[in-house]
Amino acid sequence: MENLNILVICTGNSCRSQIAEGYLKYFVKELNIDANIYSAGLKAEGINKKAIATMAKDGIDISNHTSNTIEEYCNTEISHVITVCDHAHESCPAYLKKANLTHQNFSDPSKVKASNLEIQIAFDRCREEIKLFTFDFLKKV
Repeated sequence: MENLNILVICTGNSCRSQIAEGYLKYFVKELNIDANIYSAGLKAEGINKKAIATMAKDGIDISNHTSNTIEEYCNTEISHVITVCDHAHESCPAYLKKANLTHQNFSDPSKVKASNLEIQIAFDRCREEIKLFTFDFLKKV
C-alpha cells in the first residue's frame, strides 16, 4: 500500500481545513490506517476559536494545531489533496494537482453574520458535514 500523506487545503487554514484535519487524524486511528495528515491554506490566518470549541464538543482537541501555508509542504510527497472550499480548489498549485485530488466545498461558518446561536449552528452543521465526508473519504482510500 502506498504511503498516505493527506493534505487538506482551504483559503486561510483557520476553520474548515482544521476541522477536516482533526477528523482525519481521529478516523485514521479508529480505522487503523497508516497516514500522515496535514492541513494548509493559501495563507495562514490562525485557528478560529469557534472551530476549536465546536470540535471540543465532539471530543476532538485541535487547540494545538498550527495554521500553515501550502508552501510549507512543497518538499513533502503528498499522495492525496482535499480542497474544502472552491477558492482553494481553483487556486491549488499545479504540483499538488498531481496528487489524488478530491474537492468538496463546505460553507464557511466563520463568514456567517447572525446571532451567536445561528453562528454556532453553522459551525455545528459544518463540523457534521466534514465529519461524514472525512470518514467516507478514508473508507475509499
